[in-house]
Amino acid sequence: LAGMGVLPLIYVDGQTAESLGLTGHETFAVDGVGPAMGPGARLSVTATRDDGTQVRFEVRSRLDTPADVDYYRHGGILRFVLRNLARV
Repeated sequence: LAGMGVLPLIYVDGQTAESLGLTGHETFAVDGVGPAMGPGARLSVTATRDDGTQVRFEVRSRLDTPADVDYYRHGGILRFVLRNLARV
């Protein structure tokens, strides 16, 4: 997923969508994504339901290597490669 510019996240502490009451109709905001984010970073997610109520929970990034982080930061492997070629 990182190679396509998608940030893969997994639940932590035994949580699931069901245990958090998530239906898939929420809007999600992820805090902690930035230049200091490294492989396996723990991030905070706020899910806002249609009625405005929110649930906040922790996740772990599945960017497992520094290369995964680079691919994600560049928007995917294609953009990463093109930017590196442009430097040459």
